[in-house]
Amino acid sequence: MSLLKKLFSKKEKEQAITSYQDFWDWFLLHEKTFHKVVASGDSNRLSKEFFDVIGPKLDQIKKGVFYLSGMLNDTTADLILTPDGNLKNFYLVEELVAASPKLPNWKFQAFKPNFGFNDSGIEMYNYKFSIENMYFYAENDQEYPDEISITIVHNDLSEENKSEIINGCYIFLDNYLGELKFATLIDVVHFKRKEEATQELVSLDKLDSFLTWREKEFVEKYEGLRRDTENDNYGSFETTLKNGSPFMAIMNTDLLNWDAKASHPWILRLKIPYDGAENNGFPNKDVYQLLNDFEDELMLSLKDEQGYLNIGRETGDNLREVYFACKDYKKPCKVTDQIIENYKGKLEVDYEMYKDKYWKYFNNYIQ
Repeated sequence: MSLLKKLFSKKEKEQAITSYQDFWDWFLLHEKTFHKVVASGDSNRLSKEFFDVIGPKLDQIKKGVFYLSGMLNDTTADLILTPDGNLKNFYLVEELVAASPKLPNWKFQAFKPNFGFNDSGIEMYNYKFSIENMYFYAENDQEYPDEISITIVHNDLSEENKSEIINGCYIFLDNYLGELKFATLIDVVHFKRKEEATQELVSLDKLDSFLTWREKEFVEKYEGLRRDTENDNYGSFETTLKNGSPFMAIMNTDLLNWDAKASHPWILRLKIPYDGAENNGFPNKDVYQLLNDFEDELMLSLKDEQGYLNIGRETGDNLREVYFACKDYKKPCKVTDQIIENYKGKLEVDYEMYKDKYWKYFNNYIQ
């Protein structure tokens, strides 16, 4: 019997988690044990007997999924899966939770929720962060009218404690608004002392409704707007970098002069390093073809008529960078992850997803 137990334990230990279903099937085998750990209220047990156990399993799907857990009531354990603000993993936690089983004693959530706080707030660095000592007002930039830009005012902000107060404000807002809303709705955040404020201060408890209203306006303005790039003109740009390396860019110049950029506010930026030591920082013929194949495969899944616009590419100094402007951030990240997997061992690809309604990075290419 002990031999069989060892064999089955080894088999379970080596079982690969390659899908959402694999993870939840594995979770179901241990959920009663996990529930007891969470219900114990012991933070050390929670860390060692729950988080340290599920973490490596989640990493097998993709690294960068974090977790929070506690009891919602006497019988229901709560497991929150969070990308911790990393847009590249937002689709992952949503899909993972959507695939979760229905269990009577568990609640599974994607993203850190709105914790409310009421008047209590949080304390960090010996400072309090709450709706009682924090305010905001909206910034209106005529050059960038669609940007949701706000200024946060904290009663205790000074030059001496600027770093601590700003960090505390970010953490408070993340929890006050909820991770999803905080990460996706606000474009620009400024911080000022009370005496520096240039507008009337608004109570922070109005921020949620303000953001909802601005986002509704934005969606109504651009919803369904698409652009056909088939007949667009492209420009070639060449220069020499500070280190002496030649640099070349190919950009869709018609697209960069489009007056509805904000309809595609999410920028997908791919970074693909290569060895160009023997070619003055540029890829050789074989690598060049591989880079183009990768980009072509992306474009087959991220089509302009669906809301994904290939802005252009930059090449030089042992690096190829490719840029897409996107109507949303979830599908491009999922597609990119899948294609990166296809090129594993051939290309080392990294990427970032960020919000820039006016594509400001590309201003130097506008003629």
